[in-house]
Amino acid sequence: MNNSKIYLSSPHMGGTEQSYVNEAFDTNWIAPLGPNVEGFEKDLESYLGNQNHVAALSSGTAALHLALILLGVERGDEVICQSMTFSASANPIVYQGATPIFVDSEPETWNICPNYLEEAIKDRIAKGKKPKAIITVHLYGMPYKVDEIKKISEKYGIPIVEDSAEALGSSYKGQKCGTFGDISILSFNGNKIITTSGGGALVSRNLKHKEKAIFLATQARDNAPHYQHSEIGYNYRLSNISAGIGRGQMEVLDKHIGLRRRMNQFYQDIFRKSMGVKVFSEPNPDYFSNHWLSCILVDKNICGFSSEDFRLAMAENNIESRPLWKPMHLQPVFKNAPYYGSDISEKLFEIGLCLPSGSNLINKEKVKINDVLIRFIDI
Repeated sequence: MNNSKIYLSSPHMGGTEQSYVNEAFDTNWIAPLGPNVEGFEKDLESYLGNQNHVAALSSGTAALHLALILLGVERGDEVICQSMTFSASANPIVYQGATPIFVDSEPETWNICPNYLEEAIKDRIAKGKKPKAIITVHLYGMPYKVDEIKKISEKYGIPIVEDSAEALGSSYKGQKCGTFGDISILSFNGNKIITTSGGGALVSRNLKHKEKAIFLATQARDNAPHYQHSEIGYNYRLSNISAGIGRGQMEVLDKHIGLRRRMNQFYQDIFRKSMGVKVFSEPNPDYFSNHWLSCILVDKNICGFSSEDFRLAMAENNIESRPLWKPMHLQPVFKNAPYYGSDISEKLFEIGLCLPSGSNLINKEKVKINDVLIRFIDI
């Protein structure tokens, strides 16, 4: 019996990526830069619209780091960050010697809570430390409460760094995620909606942001015939080979989004009659999620089993699943960081589970997932 592993979210090639990579080899563009990099940036700019400019970088983390630098975040500053997220959202704050200020989620989108955000801003200002930036996240592809967060940002004059690493193709009121921040970032890690193997991008409507990001990402080399550096730079540019993969992936992005969304519907159908299990979905028609990962909340008091029981049952059948992101304010490395909120993100972490969501899941794998879940909830 074939018992090959079913992964949470594995890379899904569309078929044309190899042609872009072969072209790079045939023309000897193996150096870090080349026509695929520029082409990939233009593809993304066309997709995102709204006159956005894109700098292709080595990772989403690199994009976040450069975004903070561009916004003037320095040692001793404070930056507000959504607590329920992957650590890459928060780590660049520390790279700059600044302090992360974590804020709880709200239960509808699982993203940063507008009420606790404003409470945090008021309290930090009262303490003499106005935050330099707000890092917002579209968790699992679900847009955050854009209007409310933008209103608070404008009220206090604090720029937004929009972490859209999980949300390429998602939208709010018809506008693409990755275009709401003063500076936004994307990720093309191997498990994302599209991949360049590893990679990311910085997005801004300000062309100077793109130009400065590229300057810093290429070791901040001054315009001189010799190697001269007046600023500290980084090796953060995306390679021409990786960008070629990205160009091919852009051709299947919308198809992959449709397949991920169908996986979410697949789980809604399975759990439709299961009391105590709720599939994470859009709160209203203003929200359109790419459903990068489909997630469930499991109320043990109602259904008699926990999200961990689910995870173990899946693992016994060689199916990967995992708990939701552990909030940053619960992480040992951030144990001394200020936190504003209640226990929303903690409860989500305790009862939530991410299920296999790849756009490349084939029918027999879906049948296996369905059989395991149905057998388990019928116990």
